[in-house]
Amino acid sequence: MAQESPKNSAAEIPVTSNGQLEDSHEHSFNRDLKRSLPVGLGLSETKITSHGFDSTKEGVVEAGPFPGSSASPKSSVISPSSAAASRLAGQGCDLIIPTGGRAQQKSGPVVLADEVKNPAMEKLELVRKWSLNTYKCTRQIISEKLGRGSRTVDLELEAQIDILRDNKKKYENILRLAQTLSTQLFQMVHTQRQLGDAFADLSLKSLELHEEFGYNADTQKLLAKNGETLLGAINFFIASVNTLVNKTIEDTLLTVKQYESARIEYDAYRTDLEELNLGPRDANTLPKIEQSQQLFQVHKEKYDKMRNDVSIKLKFLEENKVKVLHNQLVLFHNAIAAYFAGNQKQLEQTLKQFHIKLKTPGADAPSWLEEQ
Repeated sequence: MAQESPKNSAAEIPVTSNGQLEDSHEHSFNRDLKRSLPVGLGLSETKITSHGFDSTKEGVVEAGPFPGSSASPKSSVISPSSAAASRLAGQGCDLIIPTGGRAQQKSGPVVLADEVKNPAMEKLELVRKWSLNTYKCTRQIISEKLGRGSRTVDLELEAQIDILRDNKKKYENILRLAQTLSTQLFQMVHTQRQLGDAFADLSLKSLELHEEFGYNADTQKLLAKNGETLLGAINFFIASVNTLVNKTIEDTLLTVKQYESARIEYDAYRTDLEELNLGPRDANTLPKIEQSQQLFQVHKEKYDKMRNDVSIKLKFLEENKVKVLHNQLVLFHNAIAAYFAGNQKQLEQTLKQFHIKLKTPGADAPSWLEEQ
């Protein structure tokens, strides 16, 4: 007769219909498990929680305080189940800060970015600086015209600038008169050419006056030819003087305008600094004085640089002007003298001396190949 083997209380785990342990046997099971565990694990109290049969969590052994025990809870977690370990690994260590306000840790690199500059704010700052600078310069100009403000004057440089402006007006007048002479000479040459063609035609049709018409035709054609040569010399003179007046001198005067603008800015910030220095010195005014001193130094350096540039350009302009006008005045004199003296060879020699090539009639018109 077979005898039933004694049953160990730890082997029997009654489960309810929902897959949960019965409370009556849970206490005894935990006590027997505690006795059977090795001492080296360092677990003072152990609790096994069994879940439902349909749950994905299997055999998770948690270390925690057992009811009625005075031992402190341990932080160790034993996960013999691979499924539980994979779920714990999948959760990660990232913590999100909820809207409620309790800060939680979130893993990952922390990027410290510089403050993003707003283009609109930069443009607004530029407009503010430009408006402030314009206001100060306008106030300086008005005070100078009213005789209330002081201005920085370089007597030697100002005298050179005044002479340059006066000379420019005189050169423009010479240029205008030379252009008028060129227009009138062109019309005279055109008339002489037509008159020579008319004399030549009459010399062929009038047998009794053939020689007389022929002499006049040759004379008018020669005058027209010499007039074209003189016209080439005058046009070369006009082109050279026009380059000198409207390009070289104008470029120098543009630098002079920049110099004058720098001078006005310099005087405006100088006046501003002087007004601040005359006022009280306290915690509020000292930063303004320091800032004004820095701005004054910046505009002083700009003013000195522009003054030096103007001096250099005036020096080179004077040298260039003397060379150009010397050659052009010699050309104009020799060409006019040779033309009215009737010296055709000397007139042609004058053009060769200055490397002037006459344009043949119709030379400016493009060929039929270039029009295609």
